[in-house]
Amino acid sequence: MKNKPLFLIIILSVIALGFSSCALFKGNKFKVNTSFTVYGDCEMCKERIETALDRKGINTAYWSLKDQKVFITYQSDIFTEEQLHNIVAMVGHDTDKVKADDIVYQNLPGCCHYRKEETEW
Repeated sequence: MKNKPLFLIIILSVIALGFSSCALFKGNKFKVNTSFTVYGDCEMCKERIETALDRKGINTAYWSLKDQKVFITYQSDIFTEEQLHNIVAMVGHDTDKVKADDIVYQNLPGCCHYRKEETEW
């Protein structure tokens, strides 16, 4: 059985490769990019939205005032997209799926009131 050591080396190599593959994918396997509409009117809104999303498991969060969109890279094993919508809504900003609580919205500074109320004539 001259090939026994070679067979053992091959088996151990396959096992080691399997473990190293798991380690390589662990950090990136669950990273997801998403974007969705978030309403706001000023730089204070931008700071509030991005600060709310500054959490462990959210790698990047950028809100564009011009586009009214937030761009997020997050770990899907920690957050769902629905949770991201709720995080933003909890600080007073409507998204395309979740409306912020009216009381929270009313407590925003005046310059941050992005809802344009229709007035009756």
